[in-house]
Formats: sequence, C-alpha cells, structure tokens
Amino acid sequence: MGFGIILLLGLFLLSVPVSLSLGIAPIPAVLEKGLPLIVLPQTIFEAMDSFALMAIPYFVLAGRLMQSGGIAKRLIELGMALIGWVKGGLGAATVLTTMFFSTISGSSSATTAAIGGVMIPEMERNRYPRAFSASVVAASGELGVILPPSVPMIVYAMLTGTSVAQMFFAGIIPGLMIGFSLMLTIIIWSSIKGYGDTKRVSFKEWFVGVMRALRSAFLSLMLPVLILGGIYGGMFTATEAAVMAVAYAFVVGTFIYKEISLKELPTILWESAITSAIVMLIVGFAAVFAYALSLYQVPQYIASAILSVSDNPYVFLLIVNVALLVIGLFMETFAAILILAPVLAPVAVSLGIDPVHFGLIVIVNLAVGMVTPPVGVNLFLVCGIAKVSMEKLMRPLSVFLGILFINLMLITYGPLLLKTWFN
Repeated sequence: MGFGIILLLGLFLLSVPVSLSLGIAPIPAVLEKGLPLIVLPQTIFEAMDSFALMAIPYFVLAGRLMQSGGIAKRLIELGMALIGWVKGGLGAATVLTTMFFSTISGSSSATTAAIGGVMIPEMERNRYPRAFSASVVAASGELGVILPPSVPMIVYAMLTGTSVAQMFFAGIIPGLMIGFSLMLTIIIWSSIKGYGDTKRVSFKEWFVGVMRALRSAFLSLMLPVLILGGIYGGMFTATEAAVMAVAYAFVVGTFIYKEISLKELPTILWESAITSAIVMLIVGFAAVFAYALSLYQVPQYIASAILSVSDNPYVFLLIVNVALLVIGLFMETFAAILILAPVLAPVAVSLGIDPVHFGLIVIVNLAVGMVTPPVGVNLFLVCGIAKVSMEKLMRPLSVFLGILFINLMLITYGPLLLKTWFN
C-alpha cells in the first residue's frame, strides 16, 4: 500500500485530476492482494448508491438557479443596505451577503463565484485595493461549507453515520462567529487604511433603504427558512430539502423575478450536471482508495500511531488540526473527507469526543484549506475574477487566515472546555 500512496502523491504532482488519481493509485494494492479488478467498480457504485448523496446535485443546481435568477443580486443589495454605509462597510457587506448566500447554496465555490463576480468590481470602484477585495471574498467564501446546508457535511455524515440535520445545526453558531469576526476585521482594517468611500445617511434614510431591500429580497430569504425549517421541523430530509430548494429557486427566478429565460435552462442544467459529476466521481474513486487502505489496515495503524503519542483528547485534536491543515494545502476537500473521516472519526469517539463536534472540526479545517495555496479553490476563483496574481493576494489574505485560525481553535476547544467546566 506504500507504493499506492507514493503513486497517489506522484499523480497529484503531475496534475492528474483528483478523481482519476484516487482511482488509479489503489490498483497495484488491490492486485497485490490477488483480488479481481471487478471489486473496483463495485466499490464505486456502492459508494454512490446513497440517498443522502442525492442531495448534492440538487443543491448544486439550486445554487446555479439562484445565481442566474436574481436571488444572489437581491441578497447583495440587502447586505449593502444593512451595513454598506460604515467605513469598510462594503467589505463587511460582502461577508454578510456571503453568509446569506451560504445558507442556500451549500457550496464554497458557488458562493465565492456568485458573490465575487459582483462585489469585487464594486469594491474596486469604491477605492478598495483589488487584492484586498479578492481576499475578502476568498476568506468569506469558506462559509459556504460551514453554514448549512453544506454539501461536505452531507458527505461526512454519510461516511460516519452522523445525522445530517445535527451536522447542519452544529454549523450555525461557528459560521456566524467566523462571519462576524471577519466583518469586524474588515471594518477596523478599512478604518485604519482609509479603504472605501462612505456615504453618511440619517437613521431614517438607512431604515427606508433596509426596508426596501428587505421587501425586494423577501422571497430570497424565505429559501433558507424553507430548507432549514423543513429539515429541523421534520417535514423532509436533507435530500428532499434540496429538491424543494431547486423547485423554489426555479419558480422564483423564472416566474416571479423573471431573470431566468427558458433558453438559459439547458446551460444551467448542463453546468450543474458537470459540477455534480465531478463531485460524484471524487466520491466514487475516493471510496476505492479508502477500500484499499482498509485492505492493509492503514486506518488501524494510523489510529494506533496517534494514540501512542497521547490518548488525551486535547492533544489528539491538536494533532488532527495540524494534519488537516497540512492536508488541506494539497488535497481537494471531498477527497480528504472521504479518505480521512472513516479513519479519524472512530478514534475521536473512542476518546469521548462528540462525533458531531468532531465532524464540524474536520469541515472547518478543510474549509480553511479552500483559502490556502497551492490548491485552494477559492483562491483560483477570486484570482480569475479579480485578475490578480496569487502572490499579491497573500499579504492581505494572511490577516484573514489568522482570524480563521483563531476561530478554528475556539471551535475545536471551546465546547470541550465548557463541558469540563460545567461538569
């Protein structure tokens, strides 16, 4: 199996697509065990034959419909009305809008693309440096997988037998905490540096503007209420909620806002299908890699190695955080979850760590990986939108990464410390 891991790393270095790398690398290990290659497609189909995974293409399609149907635009207008008037307010409004959109899309890349395409040019017109604007969108875009509904949370829950609804609920407070800390950082930074134009408004003007934006965005705001309210109210599962989100976004965008034409639908469906297929391929091929790891009892060896260092849950979580942050630098989120979750989750549970809390730690770690080079998907998206090099992005981004790391430590150890104190 050692050769398989080396082969996987070599394929990554050669820029072979992640899904193919995960599918090719286990082949020598399977042959070495004398197993027929037919087990590989069987494993792939078994991994993808999941009711929970059906939510992924529907949430992807819902996000694409919202982006094209005017829902994202109205959420942006609401965010700007609420906080766009203070110094640094446009940057803070970008984060607030990202939080709104994250409660609908379930995807970090979809959130980053939808918000970045509008807000980066707008921030630049308002005297924000381009690299700073791109960094704001990249850092806040990670909320797309922390605030519910989150596609990576669905995958994690499926692999570990954790409740999807509980995972979604667990992401609310950490997501709000990260979002508001980023907003505060942007306001302070912009005030010091003099970024952005400010327009003084009276309370009456502000209130009228907010009410107007709320009326315009009311139907958009009802979508997360429908999704999360339906799940927590026991009316439907996460998969059924994803279907409802597609139906709602289609009706609102096509017949009420009238920003989706029937001619656009084939393109929307095609792009959503491509994105969903990429995710599902990674899921399927990563299952093959995980199967090969299990043949050689690699998860057991890793668990033994970690426990040999310490069986203290605080030390264990520190090791996990460091490992996941390093892995997030080089590995795509879904692949990392599929390979590592079945290995690490049982160890965490054996040490008395709540499985939902541990799942949230994994998701937040890998969400940070979306904002770190060299494989951070959010960075590539904002660099393309802002037409700025990744090198220029690193200086302002480093401050936001520091805020994200502080939040990660609070999310990791806060619940454990509270549990200890109250017991």
